[in-house]
Amino acid sequence: MNTVEKAPILTVDNLKVHFPVDVGTIFTRKKTLKAVDGVSFQLYEGETLAVVGESGCGKSTLGRAVLQLLHNTDGQVVWMGQNITGNSVKEMRPLRKDMQIIFQDPLASLDPRMTIGEIIAEPLVTHHPKLSKDAVKDRVREMMDIVGLLPRMINRYPHEFSGGQCQRIGIARAMILQPKVIVCDEPVSALDVSIQAQIINLLGELQKKFGLSLLFISHDLSIVRHISHRVMVLYLGNVMEVADKDDLYNSPQHPYTQALISAVPVPDPEARKKRVVLKGDLPSPINPPSGCVFRTRCLYADEQCAQTKPELINMGHSTSGENHQVSCHKVTVINQ
Repeated sequence: MNTVEKAPILTVDNLKVHFPVDVGTIFTRKKTLKAVDGVSFQLYEGETLAVVGESGCGKSTLGRAVLQLLHNTDGQVVWMGQNITGNSVKEMRPLRKDMQIIFQDPLASLDPRMTIGEIIAEPLVTHHPKLSKDAVKDRVREMMDIVGLLPRMINRYPHEFSGGQCQRIGIARAMILQPKVIVCDEPVSALDVSIQAQIINLLGELQKKFGLSLLFISHDLSIVRHISHRVMVLYLGNVMEVADKDDLYNSPQHPYTQALISAVPVPDPEARKKRVVLKGDLPSPINPPSGCVFRTRCLYADEQCAQTKPELINMGHSTSGENHQVSCHKVTVINQ
């Protein structure tokens, strides 16, 4: 998908989400956890932008901050030309019909006391209170059929469904208002592999049918490859690399991206021998490394990396016309 000539429907500029943390020591009682620390990106109509990285890198926090479900410490979120940063609950309410979310745990995200018909209908009743009960039921049944649920199951409860079916219920709930953007927060990580493929295919079909834009959060690069148009790699709340999907998988520039792609299971035993294995553990976002946050696990890090935070620079255009951006002091050395 060539987005160079299009105007974005969502623009995030230098977004930061910091949390005060009580560390409980005698001399220092409060520290700052930098969950998201200066992330910028654009999302276009009909596009899937994948956000990938290890657990604890700030992916879910970013998704919730974009929807203004979390307070933004700094930066801007611009939705269709309107700055919505810091909007109150009341100000966000009319925008919610266009901005929805699908959660990671399908069963835990559904109210066990409500029938699935009531669960799916709730956003419709909230935003269109004048609709008759029959009209609401008709819309719910129609959406159930679209996502692959039998409409006759409308009066059943969530515990009567499998994990994959519960995720279809969550998708139906998110889709009932026909939003423009859906944040998918690791929507298949709790599902079996065969069911994962079904849900990914369903999201792809819905995107084509309704012109959806997806912010798809995942730690699994093998899944991301099947649904994304562009990929943004996140590490400790910082953007490491952004590129067109094919360009990123075929020619990853950042050492962190190379390690993530190298970890994807492949049947070739020779390829497995060439894997890039990251050393050490993910640092704490309360005490991130100085300079480049990835330097403590990077094979190429030197004094410059410890002293200066690298900028996100353009490496040129891919064959699709997209910018390939990398945040690394040593990118030219690494890829020689």
